[in-house]
Amino acid sequence: MEEGEVRGVVNEADLEIERLKERKMREMEEEMKAMKAGGAEGEGMIDRPLIMDDASFVETVRKYPLIIVDCWAAWCGPCKMVAPIIDELAKEYAGKVVFGKLNVDENPKIASEFGIMAIPTLFIFKNGEPVDVIQGAMPKPYFEAKLKEWM
Repeated sequence: MEEGEVRGVVNEADLEIERLKERKMREMEEEMKAMKAGGAEGEGMIDRPLIMDDASFVETVRKYPLIIVDCWAAWCGPCKMVAPIIDELAKEYAGKVVFGKLNVDENPKIASEFGIMAIPTLFIFKNGEPVDVIQGAMPKPYFEAKLKEWM
């Protein structure tokens, strides 16, 4: 290949990369418009755990058809292991499942009502009713399997 041909190939590759970038930017802009139109915090697009407290708990579990509530505390080592898994699942299942986090030290009323004696404890609520409980730090595939049982 001669020098001019090489430059031509490089220039074509650069042009193709620019076209791909432009297309991806348009797609992302359309997605952002759709999220704004539907309300990113509206039904179906919550992609991170909601922070819950004693006052908002009942309303929140009734609001969403399927919600998983992670009951945790700041000092809890296993809770810290579960937190990034919950964050990942919230992103991956946005629009299908809502995730919530309840700090049991700051919200003793709900912790007491549900008899939480060990953390992390995750409650799965379907249509406002508790349907399943997961206690302890489990690997992501375990949480996904439990989640899929209720979807």
